[in-house]
Amino acid sequence: MDISHEGAPTRLRAMPTRLVTQVALVANRATDRALGATGSRRHHHALLAALAEFGPISQADLGRRTRIDRSDIVATVNELAGRGFVERGPDHGDRRRKIVTITAAGTAHLAELDERLAVAQDELLAGLDAAERAELVRLLTRILDR
Repeated sequence: MDISHEGAPTRLRAMPTRLVTQVALVANRATDRALGATGSRRHHHALLAALAEFGPISQADLGRRTRIDRSDIVATVNELAGRGFVERGPDHGDRRRKIVTITAAGTAHLAELDERLAVAQDELLAGLDAAERAELVRLLTRILDR
C-alpha cells in the first residue's frame, strides 16, 4: 500500500489524525524491518526495556508500564522466557503474582534491539535535524500525556 502524502486531497494533508496514522504506518514498517531478523517484535522490546529500567516487576505492572494488554503480556513473557531472556517466578509477598526478571541474555538482546531500532528511528526521521527530532518527541509526548 502506497501511503505517499503527495497527491492526497488538501483537506487530508492538513488533518493531524490522518497524518499521525500515516506516519505510524511508516514507523511500524521501519520497526518491523529493523526487528525482523532478531525474532523479536515491538512487545518484546517494550517488556525488556521496562524490565531493564524498573527491575523485577509483576506481569500486571509490566502491562501497566508498557500499556500492553494483559493477555498479550502473558504470551510475550512466555515467548521471552522460552528464549531465556526473562525469568518468571513467584512473588514472595503474594504467591498468586508472578515476578518477571530480565536475564543477562535478555539484557544483551535488548542492546541489539536498541541498536536496530536506532537505525529505524534514523530512517523514519531522516528529513529532520536533531532539534526537530527533539521537538517532534516533545510534541508527541505532550499529546499522549493529555
